[in-house]
Amino acid sequence: MTREPIIQSSDERTAERPSLLRQTEDDRALRPQSMREMVGQRAVYERIQIAVDAARKRDEPLGHILFDGPPGLGKTTFATCIPRDLGVNFQIGSGATLKAPKDLIPYLTNAEERSILFIDEIHRMQKAVEEFLYPAMEDFRIDLTLGDGVNARTINMQLKPFTLIGATTRTGLLSAPLRDRFQMREHLDFYSVDELSRIITRNAEKLRVGITPDAAEEIAGRSRGTPRLANNRLRWVRDYAVSKADGRITLSVTRDALDMQGIDTGGLDS
Repeated sequence: MTREPIIQSSDERTAERPSLLRQTEDDRALRPQSMREMVGQRAVYERIQIAVDAARKRDEPLGHILFDGPPGLGKTTFATCIPRDLGVNFQIGSGATLKAPKDLIPYLTNAEERSILFIDEIHRMQKAVEEFLYPAMEDFRIDLTLGDGVNARTINMQLKPFTLIGATTRTGLLSAPLRDRFQMREHLDFYSVDELSRIITRNAEKLRVGITPDAAEEIAGRSRGTPRLANNRLRWVRDYAVSKADGRITLSVTRDALDMQGIDTGGLDS
């Protein structure tokens, strides 16, 4: 039986800020909860699905995966859907906060067997943290130094087999040894207008707002191939429709709303 994964965030304080909490809940409501719900990136999806199915059937950890591509294309969505589809726990960290090996140790020692550790902006990790990860990724072990000076000693600590998923917008900043330790490296491309239209239509339903097909296509055409931008545009047009019209998103309402924000037909802001 598949269990609901436990999600552990690297920044619990975010949840204490009402405005950020509201935004996080809204984003979570729109984000797919399993890979089957995802639209677009079909070639990537099919490769990942094969790896997930094989890992599940072998009852082994999934191989390490690196996602790269521009912001807002679904790297985090893949990283959070994969453990749900596997029915395993996962932790979320940020490369920006991993400044020394000691910052990474809690994630590694808390990792359960077959669980997933997702590190966003993995290119922002310090080199010492990268190097500390090498034996953890390859052999599921880490070397810990206890004490100082002449009294210092190193112990080898065995870890439970886990999967590391990294996400980056700047693959070139990762060292070759780190990149080579990922069994799968997947690049995410921009979405077509048709794919974004489907995402917008589905998310309008989640937001409980009516939308016409031509309005969804208009928003998609002004979102630069990026689901995150499409969702932001959709939220704004929804608010505009409630304030200035009858609450339903039509083509004319959409154009007026996006024009008011200075977003041209190519999706560029003024």
